[in-house]
Amino acid sequence: MTTPPIPDPQPLKVRTTRVIEVGIAIWALALVVTLVVPALHTGSRHWWPWSCVAGVVLGFIGWSYVRRGRGNAADA
Repeated sequence: MTTPPIPDPQPLKVRTTRVIEVGIAIWALALVVTLVVPALHTGSRHWWPWSCVAGVVLGFIGWSYVRRGRGNAADA
C-alpha cells in the first residue's frame, strides 16, 4: 500500500521590508543596551557597540535595496 505524495508547501507571504525593519530595531536596541551597561563595552568587549552599529547600517542598506525593487521585487 502506497501513500499519495504530499504536495510541496506554498511559501508564506511576508513583507520583506517589515522583516528588515524589525531586524534594524533589534540591532538598535542592542546598541542602546551595550552603551547603557558599561560592562558590555569596556575591556575586551570594546567592539560590541560597533557590531551593533554595523547591523543597523547594513540593515538600512538592505532596506533601501529592497525598497527600490531589488531583492524581493514582488514584495517591494
